[in-house]
Amino acid sequence: MATVTLHGNEAHTNGELPAVGSVAPDFRLVDGKLNDISLGDYDGKKKLLNIVPSLDTPTCAISTKKFNDYAKGRDDVVMLVVSADLPFAQGRFCGAEGIDNVVPLSMMRSRNFAKDYGVLITGGPLGGITARAVVVLDKNNHVVYTQLVPEIADEPDYEAALAAL
Repeated sequence: MATVTLHGNEAHTNGELPAVGSVAPDFRLVDGKLNDISLGDYDGKKKLLNIVPSLDTPTCAISTKKFNDYAKGRDDVVMLVVSADLPFAQGRFCGAEGIDNVVPLSMMRSRNFAKDYGVLITGGPLGGITARAVVVLDKNNHVVYTQLVPEIADEPDYEAALAAL
């Protein structure tokens, strides 16, 4: 279990992020066409998982835009933004913001992703959504970088995450 805050109010996660050097847990998430997507769908590419509570918040929107800008012209990398938002809401957000280099994925059908990655908030008003985190994987799905952002309202360390790619 890890502790994060939102404007100074504590929230607890169900566990810890996967350890650097470990193989990332597989997942089943939902894309904008309501398809089940797994980690294997991105075999052979480096992956950055931008895990956010909801794209309908300023910090989540900013981080998604910044990672989208970085991904332009990078065929060797896939940027995934994972949230509890419905795929339809994710699609509206990405369309309105001109985001087309980030793949939005939803936990609509299950919270297993959040549980397996140790980011599921377990109680209080944010219970059931994720803490803010970044996980970077190499092309073989080994974890090369993680950050659990201590204050949910803060942005992640972009430089460190992008350097890990």
